Amino acid sequence: MLKGFKNFLMRGDLIVIAVGLVVALAFNSLIQSFTANVVTPLINSIGNSFAGKPGLTWTVNGQFISIGTFISAIINFVIFMAVIYFVLVVPYRTYMARQGSTVFGPPAPTKVCPECLSSDLPAAATKCWHCTSVVA
Repeated sequence: MLKGFKNFLMRGDLIVIAVGLVVALAFNSLIQSFTANVVTPLINSIGNSFAGKPGLTWTVNGQFISIGTFISAIINFVIFMAVIYFVLVVPYRTYMARQGSTVFGPPAPTKVCPECLSSDLPAAATKCWHCTSVVA
């Protein structure tokens, strides 16, 4: 049982995923700092001051609503996903292509069963795996 667990942990894909997760978390904290300390003040400088709070804010029934913080979160997400894509996904896809396997590529072609209308049949299938009817 322990040998099987060790083999599971030492698989190459799991190690790559773990390293990618650590790198992603590091980039996330860096990008959050950038958006909190640079982007949010710039967005808030555009808005007027309402209820003593600067920036793009409103107070509704005593609740503080900050649009500038929400816009910064969107910018944070977009930057974070771009960094993950260009720093992790593109090099990993290139590496796996050199190894002879395709990851993050286009999905395999499929066809539709004429009887049950399942659309997830492989293009080379001759029988539907849902209703077992013959597929041309």
